[in-house]
Parts: sequence; structure tokens; C-alpha cells
Amino acid sequence: MEPHKQSLLNHHTEKHFTAGDTVRDIIIGVSDGLTVPFALAAGLSGVNATSSIVLTAGIAEVAAGAISMGLGGYLAAKSEADHYARELKREQEEIIAVPDTEAEEVAEILAQYGIESHEYTPVVNALRKNPQAWLDFMMKFELGLEKPDPRRALRSAITIAVAYIVGGLVPLAPYIFVPKAAEAVVFSVVVTLVALLIFGYAKGHFTGNKPFRSAFETALIGAIASAAAFGLAKAFHP
Repeated sequence: MEPHKQSLLNHHTEKHFTAGDTVRDIIIGVSDGLTVPFALAAGLSGVNATSSIVLTAGIAEVAAGAISMGLGGYLAAKSEADHYARELKREQEEIIAVPDTEAEEVAEILAQYGIESHEYTPVVNALRKNPQAWLDFMMKFELGLEKPDPRRALRSAITIAVAYIVGGLVPLAPYIFVPKAAEAVVFSVVVTLVALLIFGYAKGHFTGNKPFRSAFETALIGAIASAAAFGLAKAFHP
């Protein structure tokens, strides 16, 4: 078998960025943490609430948001693990019940990679003698599924919740030091927009998008959300 075709079946180690799930969780948590409390604080400032009221409401929202977002992350990761377990069980049953059909599927998969029949026949025979390797092959190449980390759900929940808290404290920080909400909101806007720009740049860098464009888009979304909340508050409570 040619070297480039053999590499399809060999286990090998490559240097890739492997923290994608964690980065995704941080992005989800921080982006919502920066935006939602920011909009809430701006809205309350628009009705002339005191900084203490804004801060109390903001902290309550951050706590509730962190729990809600963390739970959402946990359930999402748990659903992925459950889906993998169901497909694994189904594939195990098919290998036992209809091995010839599964062997034909292996041949079809290998053929898609340009491997000819006289080359993949020994591979198919070898897999039939090793059920675990056969199962791993089908899960990866037929279904495109990787075995999930059993600790992924809990880690995702904690990461998202902590990221939400960190992000949420940024727009609320000025209200700790400035008694008047009408004045504190100005500092909150400046601090949060700077944080959104930095966060957007970092997000673009880690996700492979254009960092400056990502920074601008992230800050723009935050600005629109806070402006909408502030405007609505003023409209209903002039």
C-alpha cells in the first residue's frame, strides 16, 4: 500500500491546537458575560437608578446567568456524549449482526480515499479479525465521531460559568466606585467597549478569523445591545 494511503489507518501524532472546546466555552461565557450585564446596567442607568441598585441587579444577573449558561454547556456536552454512546452501541450491534455489510462499507470508505480493491482487501480482513479496531474505524471514518472526554460536560459547565462571571464583572466594576449611575455608566461603556475590543481580537486570533474585524464586530454588538437597553429604558421611563 502506498505511504499516503497507509497513513489513513495509522495512528500518528501531529501538532495541532487541541484546546478548541475550551476556547469555545470561554468565548461563549465571556461574550455573553460582557454583553448581557452591560445592557442591563445601561438600561437601569437610563431610569436614574442608583449605582447600588444597578450593582445589586447586575450581580444577581451575573449569578443567574453563570448558572444558566453553565448548565446549558453541561447539557450540550452531555448530549454529545450520549449521542456518541448510542451510535457506538448501534455500530457494535451491526458489526455482530451484519459483518459482511459492514465490511462492504469499510471497502467503500477506503475506495473514497483512492485505495484500490487489491490494496484494501487485506485491510478489511485485518479489521474483521480485530472488532475493536473495526469499531474505532467505523466510528471515525463512517460517522465522523471522536470519543468524547468523559469529563468534558463538567469542565464545560465550569469554564462557561467562570468565563461569564469574569466577563460580567467588567461592566459592573465602575458602579462599585462611582455612586451616581448616570456617571458610572459612562465609565462602564468605555471599560466594556475596550474589553470587547480586546476580547474580539483574541477571539479572532484563536478562531482563525481576522482579529481586527472580529474586534470591531464584537464591540459593535455590545454597543448596540447596551444602546438598545438604555434607549428602551428612557422611552418607557422618561
